[in-house]
Amino acid sequence: MTIPLPILALIFGLFIGSFLNVCIFRMPRNISVVMPSSRCPHCSTPIRAWDNIPVLSYIILGGRCRYCRKKISPRYPLIELANGLLYAASLWRFGWGWSFVVYCLLCSALLVIAFIDIDFQIIPDRITLPGIPLGLVLGAFLLPDPFMRAEPLGYASSFIGAAVGFLFYYGVAYLSLRILKKEGMGGGDIKLMAMVGGFLGWKAVLLTTFAGSVSGSVVGILMMLRKGQGRGMLIPFGPFLALGALVTIFFGQEILLWYLH
Repeated sequence: MTIPLPILALIFGLFIGSFLNVCIFRMPRNISVVMPSSRCPHCSTPIRAWDNIPVLSYIILGGRCRYCRKKISPRYPLIELANGLLYAASLWRFGWGWSFVVYCLLCSALLVIAFIDIDFQIIPDRITLPGIPLGLVLGAFLLPDPFMRAEPLGYASSFIGAAVGFLFYYGVAYLSLRILKKEGMGGGDIKLMAMVGGFLGWKAVLLTTFAGSVSGSVVGILMMLRKGQGRGMLIPFGPFLALGALVTIFFGQEILLWYLH
C-alpha cells in the first residue's frame, strides 16, 4: 500500500505540531526546547512516548494527564492539528519541492509566534531575528511570488519586502509615540513583518497588513459588543499579522485577481 503524500504531510505536521507546543510553552520562559523531555504542565511528570502521540493520545486519555488526572488544555491537540493541516495544504497548494519545505517552516514559525503573543504579548527574537536573514535567502532563491506563482520572487522583491515591512511598522510605532504618546506597535511586530517581507515580498506586506487589520478589527468589535470587554483592553497584533501572512501564502494570487477584476 502507498500512503498519499498529503496524508504523510498531515502526519508529519502533527508530530512537528507537538514540538511547537513545547516551543510555545518554553521559549517565553527561557527553557530549553530540547531538554528535559515533555512533561505534564501540572505535575511535571515526564510524558511517555505512547502518551505523546499527537491528537490521538489526547483523545484516548480524555484530555487528562495519566498520572495526576488534571485536565490538559484542548489547545495542545488543536495546535498539532492546525500544523498538520497547514502542511497538507502546503503540499496540495504548492506540490512537492523546496518551496513546500520553506512554506512549512514559515507556517510553523507563524503558529508559534501567534500563540506566544497571545499568552505573553511578546514575539520572541529567537524566531524573528534569525528569520529575517533566512527569509531573505530562501525568499530570494527558492520561493515563488505569492501573487504570480509562475514567477520567482527574486532577491530584489525579497530585500524590498523586508525593508518595507521594517520601515512601515517602525514608522507607525514612531508616529504613535510622538503624536499619541503611547506605544502603538511593538518591536516584535516590526521584526515579524521584516521577516514576512523577506519570505514573501513587499506586496505581501501590504496584504498581510490589510488582512491582519480587518481580522483584528472584527475581533475587537466582537469583544466590545460582548459586555464591553474590548474597551481599553490590550489586544496583541501578532496573531492577526500571522493570520494575514497565512492568507497571503495560500490565497494571495486569488485575492489579487479578485481585486483587479
